Amino acid sequence: MLKLQIKNETSRLRAVILGVAESNGPIPSVDEAYDPKSVEHILAGTYPTEAAMILEMEALAAVFKKYDVQVFRPTIIKDYNQIFARDIAFVIDDLLIKANILPDRERELEAIAPILSQIDPSKIIQLPDECHIEGGDVMPWNDYVFVGTYSGDDYSNYITARTNMDAVIALQELFPDKTVKSFELRKSNTEAKDNALHLDCCFQPIGKGKAILHRNGFLIEKEYQWLLDFFGQENVFEISKEEMYQMNSNIFSISEDVIISEKNFTRLNTWLREQGFTVEEVPYAEIAKQEGLLRCSTMPLIRDL
Repeated sequence: MLKLQIKNETSRLRAVILGVAESNGPIPSVDEAYDPKSVEHILAGTYPTEAAMILEMEALAAVFKKYDVQVFRPTIIKDYNQIFARDIAFVIDDLLIKANILPDRERELEAIAPILSQIDPSKIIQLPDECHIEGGDVMPWNDYVFVGTYSGDDYSNYITARTNMDAVIALQELFPDKTVKSFELRKSNTEAKDNALHLDCCFQPIGKGKAILHRNGFLIEKEYQWLLDFFGQENVFEISKEEMYQMNSNIFSISEDVIISEKNFTRLNTWLREQGFTVEEVPYAEIAKQEGLLRCSTMPLIRDL
């Protein structure tokens, strides 16, 4: 049996689900896209090829192998996008919470059933239907759970609004000993540079008490300020609108001092090394065209305490 254990984003990783790019299906139509960045690339004729995305995911898998991390992969569904494993479920402490995701994506959960069968069924939680949530919006951080949300009356108008306040309340009930802190995110169906699809598109805590942050991803200035104060301005790497668009906050920690990052993130990677991190660079710019990067395509199952 798999004994789940996730307290935060940075403890030493032991087991992870990594999405797959094989049999990704044809380039979607604009109507089939879930986010404005994908639409941009569909219209421009620059949407990523399956071959390019397979190479990128295998480069990431090679880093996990180097660090002796157990990697699980979903069952491949023909002609179906299964890259973003983070969206479909997430682990907090020893519980795996299934995400209530866009209905079109429910088969992605079926594809990880063989992995879920290795987990004690009492440790798998299905939230009520009214709770909309995706793993990219959820960050366990020791005594806190940070959650990206959107509570506007026009929530249903945004295909980019993935986590609602019902889900935030449900998490607080599930983890009464933690502080579940929600952050209102800026949403746009049409302008990728003004859209924080998930919390990890504009914020991520990393090791050594540091964090990556983008002010404009947050709708409410004081919520952004809270994070800045929580980590301390001297510990925060502020990314620009362009860097948010390129997904600079969506890197992935193997441990407190080892981070996997995209090889083109020159400014970020230089800063990380200056702070004493080991940076494992991988090519991931093609997958980034779908408004997701390294954190989005991984679902950690076990980290050391």
